[in-house]
Amino acid sequence: MRQTASVYEKILDQSNRSNPYPLYAELRKIPVSRQEDGTYVVSTYREIVALLHDPRISSDPHLLREDYYPRRESALGGFIALDPPNHDRTRRLAMRHFGPPHDPERIDSMRPWFVEVATGLIDSFGGGNRVDVVDDFAYPFPVTVICRILGVPRDDEPRFRRWVDAISEVIDPRRARDPEYIEKRELATADLGRYLAQLADAHRQEPGADILSGLVTDPGPEGPMSREELIGTARLLLFAGHETTVNLIANGMLTLLRHPGALERLRNEPEFVIRTVEELLRYEPPVHFLPNRVALDDVDIAGTTIPRGSPVTLALASGNRDPARFPDPDRFDPERVDNQHLGFGSGIHACFGAPLARTEAQIALTELARRLENPRLVADPPPYRESPVLRGPRHLLVQFDGIAA
Repeated sequence: MRQTASVYEKILDQSNRSNPYPLYAELRKIPVSRQEDGTYVVSTYREIVALLHDPRISSDPHLLREDYYPRRESALGGFIALDPPNHDRTRRLAMRHFGPPHDPERIDSMRPWFVEVATGLIDSFGGGNRVDVVDDFAYPFPVTVICRILGVPRDDEPRFRRWVDAISEVIDPRRARDPEYIEKRELATADLGRYLAQLADAHRQEPGADILSGLVTDPGPEGPMSREELIGTARLLLFAGHETTVNLIANGMLTLLRHPGALERLRNEPEFVIRTVEELLRYEPPVHFLPNRVALDDVDIAGTTIPRGSPVTLALASGNRDPARFPDPDRFDPERVDNQHLGFGSGIHACFGAPLARTEAQIALTELARRLENPRLVADPPPYRESPVLRGPRHLLVQFDGIAA
């Protein structure tokens, strides 16, 4: 019986969640490493980018070996779990109601309201001098935003949060084959799907200016989405539209508090936030792995052959710290040039909501830096979420002296 955990298994272990980066450096010594369960983990920037653009690497979970992944439905569904041409069509239909080229002003036109939401949350910190940035800001801000954009009642958040939390637990390589968690995922996915189906029917009867209304009323030039496509897309947008942004904001504030010079500069130079957020997406990305890809053919890469049918995991966070691509990669440097990070992935599955996430993070960090007087961490490191894929603080307690107007 094997006694020693692999480097990859150590990265997945909760005890290393607060700082997995030394382990990523060790993992990169073998750019493509085969794990005991047959998964090939790819950890270097050049190889990750190559596979993100390689049509021989599929995102369809139905193609995974059944002995590896016994219930081969995606936890999220939508176009993230499809290959071309179905992926391309479904993503185009969704994009018609979200952004360029059909609605290029949607996100920018909402910036004043985003600021209003962010400042309102900071105002609600009240007369105290301590706040949990996650519970009191980084979570409610993107949830409020995605509910309005998608057309989900904000008051339903307690209802869908338990389903989202259950799905989050299973986006974890350690639990992909655990029957208990598979059952929890399937129940949560089904419940969330039924909720969104009822909501879609209501929007069909009384459409508004939101994405869900657009999806159910506009057939588009390629025909309407099927009901299954519609529910999968809505589930994906609701989940991804806030879960990853929570991590981006929380990781961002934690990093700025650890780098007071950068925090002070942001306070005095609000335009500095654009480069700051891009460096945060490299330095502390909200998504660390893309698991459950599958090789459609034998793939030769970095001196290793990934056999046809093998599961593949792309370690995005490791690629973001690859010294072969980024000089001095373990240094937080918002002045970094040529910062083509993997924070939003790359290729056909590059993050659909990247423009929204960037805007939210820029506004959130600017307002926190501007208004919290003398903020400082209560605990470092803070407690982390259990997921090694969606990595971020579970709580982020911050002490401050006051709130500026």
